[in-house]
Amino acid sequence: MKSEQADGLRWFKSTHSGGDGGECIEIAAEDTVVHIRDSKERTGPQLAFARDAWTGFVAGIAQNLPS
Repeated sequence: MKSEQADGLRWFKSTHSGGDGGECIEIAAEDTVVHIRDSKERTGPQLAFARDAWTGFVAGIAQNLPS
């Protein structure tokens, strides 16, 4: 993961995203909130989820991935 400090948050982007400007999101996790933003629009809108909700979302995706 690559990280960037901005707006007081430490943003992470997967190293699998490459540098060709493709579609990717960045994530910044705090104690109780997980922030999501578009890596191409860093000053644009962000989503914020309660950490428990984000954990449940990721777990649900993992359970539904093909084997």
